[in-house]
Amino acid sequence: QVQLVESGGGSVQPGGSLRLSCAAAGFTLADRAVGWFRQAPGKERERVSCLSIHDGTTTYADSVKGRFTISADSAGNTMYLQMNDLKPEDTAIYYCAAERLALRCDLYPDSDYGTWGQGAQVTVSS
Repeated sequence: QVQLVESGGGSVQPGGSLRLSCAAAGFTLADRAVGWFRQAPGKERERVSCLSIHDGTTTYADSVKGRFTISADSAGNTMYLQMNDLKPEDTAIYYCAAERLALRCDLYPDSDYGTWGQGAQVTVSS
């Protein structure tokens, strides 16, 4: 069964850090683009970051540049999102996704990603 399993969400105070993990089951991430998306209450889902594993290209939303880092392990089994200096506006459900994409990963909308994780709640509040 092909699936992505997320872990690592939680609640932190502003300025804190969290790391989200997303493990692939039934397939490898090595030949795919992977991305992290988030959806806050009342807002549309947005792309936070993506990584084209085959060439290492990474992109970030302007709102998280310098604070978040996307990565994947060398075996192509797990991807991560390291989130530092978290702000209340980062509060959302975070989803990982993967897909075979021919071009740079940020050129594709979220609807082009075919495999999704179950979502992880991240809450930033004092």
